[in-house]
Amino acid sequence: MTDLETRAAPPRAPLPRRAAPALLGYAAVRALGLVVLAVWSAARGKSAYTLLTARWDSLWYTRVAGPGYGYEVRLPNGDVHSDLAFFPLLPWLERALHAVTPLSYADAGFVVSLLASLAAACGIFAVADRVYGPRAGICAVLLWAVLPVGIVQSMAYSESLFTALAAWSLYALLTGRWVCAGTLAALAGLTRPVGAAVVAAVWVAGVLSFVRDRSTSRTPGARETEGAISHAPSTSFTTPATPAPSVTSHTTPAPPAAPRARVALGMVIAPLGAAGYVLWVGRRTGRGLFGYLDVQAGWRNGFDGGYAFARFVADKFTSFPAALAGVSLIVGVALLLWLYVIGIRRRQPVELLVYTGVVLALALCASSYFGSKPRLLMPAFPVLFPLACSLARLRTSRSVLVIAVLAIGSAIYGAFWLNGSGPP
Repeated sequence: MTDLETRAAPPRAPLPRRAAPALLGYAAVRALGLVVLAVWSAARGKSAYTLLTARWDSLWYTRVAGPGYGYEVRLPNGDVHSDLAFFPLLPWLERALHAVTPLSYADAGFVVSLLASLAAACGIFAVADRVYGPRAGICAVLLWAVLPVGIVQSMAYSESLFTALAAWSLYALLTGRWVCAGTLAALAGLTRPVGAAVVAAVWVAGVLSFVRDRSTSRTPGARETEGAISHAPSTSFTTPATPAPSVTSHTTPAPPAAPRARVALGMVIAPLGAAGYVLWVGRRTGRGLFGYLDVQAGWRNGFDGGYAFARFVADKFTSFPAALAGVSLIVGVALLLWLYVIGIRRRQPVELLVYTGVVLALALCASSYFGSKPRLLMPAFPVLFPLACSLARLRTSRSVLVIAVLAIGSAIYGAFWLNGSGPP
């Protein structure tokens, strides 16, 4: 351990003050995306606001928010698209906001997503700041903002809401707030099926906490040592590559010890949201535990270990123009997996690794809706942390230039995408 790591850390500013630069940068990126979308849509005679609030999944959410569940579409091939596939938290929030304001359900969905995206940005900063320091936290937020499909963060979709709940649940785990982590995990489970990733993170962290408790009961004083080691970044993060302010000497504080009862309570609460909704769907459909699976089957969606996605990619190589798209897909997936492996090698906290791994697995191994995979991967924000640390090592002027170029590209792509096929 170096002198820098053992030196007493100066008092840190409150989290909202540390997060302010990240939130300002995030708001600027999202504003740019909305302005470009508005100009692009106007040039094509379309309404940008309609694209954001009243198309694709947004319509399904507003239907649930209004009359409630019960709407379905029967396709000519016999498939049944039921609104039971959409989890209820976002519609509940739309209905609540509609009840206390003059906003329509679609307007309420836009407001909820706007506020949720800011909460998600703040949560991502909190997690990255905890693990790698404030410069990396700012860069992580900005990288999440400039994702090619980042415009979805401003749509009346549930991605922003889910990411906010997931990020703050993970932060609660990292800071030893077990009941809070479990409650946020339960709410995430009411938002999207991938809420299982947050539940898995809570459960794995809880089991490891019990294991550590058993070890420390036999070896007094071992908790502090073990916690510091298990949450410390890799040694490759201890020597900055440039004279820029260092982000790599930051050592993640071990979460404070918590009573076993609170750990257990957090673990019990975590799956209640997802389990409650799935059981309710099973009762409504009369199919018990298989009810929700039947609903997903009606959308031709399921989990096949990635076989269908692999076939989809392979089919791209039947012609030369499509082969370029196939190569891009392979490179994109390889990059995601490489970044995840880097996170493992640099010893990210296990909570983040479990969460990210489950999100990646569920998104990449789903058997349908291949065009939706980029936005389904959006909640896997910890995969951006290695890139954020590399970006944070640069001089501020260079990192700002990189983010500016990416923000412009993201804004243009988002406008092009929503005015074209858009997210299915």
